[in-house]
Amino acid sequence: MSWARPFHHSGRSGKIVSNSPGQTRNDDIVSAVEGPAMPKGYDLWANRTPFGFVEVRMEESSEFKREKDENDDVKREEWNKRRYGICETACLIRGKKKGMGGGGGDSDIAPHPEKIKIVATCLVVSVGISLLGFYLKSGAEWRSNWSLSLNKNKKKKKPIRVYMDGCFDMMHYGHCNALRQARALGDQLVVGVVSDAEIIANKGPPVTPLHERMIMVNAVKWVDEVISDAPYAITEEFMKKLFDEYNIDYIIHGDDPCVLPDGTDAYALAKKAGRYKQIKRTEGVSSTDIVGRMLLCTRERSISDSHNHSSLQRQFSHGNSQKFEAGGSGTGTRVSHFLPTSRRIVQFSNGKGPGADARIVYIDGAFDLFHAGHVEILRLARTLGDFLLVGIHNDQIVRYLASRKNTGFCGIYLWKLYILRIIWFLGIAKRGAHRPIMNLHERSLSVLACRYVDEVIIGAPWEISKDMITTFNFSSVVHGTVAENDDFQKEQDNPYAVPISMGIFKVLDSPLDITTTTIIRRIVSNHEAYQKRNQKKGESEKRYYEDKTFVAGD
Repeated sequence: MSWARPFHHSGRSGKIVSNSPGQTRNDDIVSAVEGPAMPKGYDLWANRTPFGFVEVRMEESSEFKREKDENDDVKREEWNKRRYGICETACLIRGKKKGMGGGGGDSDIAPHPEKIKIVATCLVVSVGISLLGFYLKSGAEWRSNWSLSLNKNKKKKKPIRVYMDGCFDMMHYGHCNALRQARALGDQLVVGVVSDAEIIANKGPPVTPLHERMIMVNAVKWVDEVISDAPYAITEEFMKKLFDEYNIDYIIHGDDPCVLPDGTDAYALAKKAGRYKQIKRTEGVSSTDIVGRMLLCTRERSISDSHNHSSLQRQFSHGNSQKFEAGGSGTGTRVSHFLPTSRRIVQFSNGKGPGADARIVYIDGAFDLFHAGHVEILRLARTLGDFLLVGIHNDQIVRYLASRKNTGFCGIYLWKLYILRIIWFLGIAKRGAHRPIMNLHERSLSVLACRYVDEVIIGAPWEISKDMITTFNFSSVVHGTVAENDDFQKEQDNPYAVPISMGIFKVLDSPLDITTTTIIRRIVSNHEAYQKRNQKKGESEKRYYEDKTFVAGD
């Protein structure tokens, strides 16, 4: 193996020159190693290998050996690191080179094909890895920017606001289901509550005044905003106000017709504007139907009950084959044609249970003809904890309590189911034959629709036991000062005896002095006006049921 003559570094930015005076530069070697800075005092030697590569080595010059000091070790280590870069670069020199040996003549240097293939493969792999890293980095940045762009567009996206109006008199689960369906058609639901004057002009006197109806609508969990004193018909002026001021996109109504006194469609303008959407009416319930049930209470003491009930049946049956249920001495109560399904209960439920450390508040009752008094006491109870559980008594308990109160029946409570059946059979509960006005499932849905309620117990027991308190982990049990059964603490068998003994019972001051009896008395005191109103409304509802067709959705 022959080594080329040494070359000395001149110190001029990586230039390599001959170490001996008069020697010429080897341009091939200079071009191969040009760039890395070579310390002074070193000789650079180059050698041609049989494979056609150039090997480069570095040696200290004699002058450098005399002049070096203790810091040169560090410098040499740095240069050794750089030397590998020089060698790798020099190894890439191929083809015909000028002579580097002692002869100095031209010679052909033929690189080995396998070596070239290995080097090429390494280069391809290196470039591929670099490109892959760049792609992944660029892709991650692109995906991040795309996600931010989507979120930005989503934030900027205008919410779909829908509007639904109504009288919401004697508000029930059918109204709530309509509001639930309307809310599903948009992102925000705005509800217009028709004024008392408009209801009187178009339908007759309302049972509940505007302020109570506002409380009821505001309490529905699917409602986002409420407009008071809304007009009964959608006029062009009011529709423009809805679109411009309230940013309403669509106006919603059920599939049942809403006809004005002059026979025109109350939503004709909204339909013409292409901003109208229709939902499915809830089967088996209406305000007319509920008022009809209460009107039966005005006939309880009449000798001609049988005749009058038949008359009422014709007035409020709506053509859907509603029947009467026999009950003591010819009295009767309307049979609800609501068909409860598990799907409907799921639609009304929150679907969430209490947290591990949640304070669970329990309140029970009949909650018949769910009204503003119920809503306000539930709102107050909800503030006492994190989770409000409402117990709803079954129809037999409600019927018995109503009969006991109406007949002045005194004595200890007979809570067992078979005792209640005996009492009913003997006719002691005759006065409560028409209670509850709404059955257990109807009352449960009305309570579930309230935004203050988290869960209900359907058919809750009258007496609260220690086992029940432990099972549901009650933090407190509450009761309002205004209720149908407000003398419970005077009785020998107090249903709240256990929570009282445990120190978790609390009596709340009811915000409103309204009970189910209050609502019934409003009907009874003006039963002729309501009977006339129902007769008129019943005719239109009868036509609806006769012409009814299937409507998808709900």
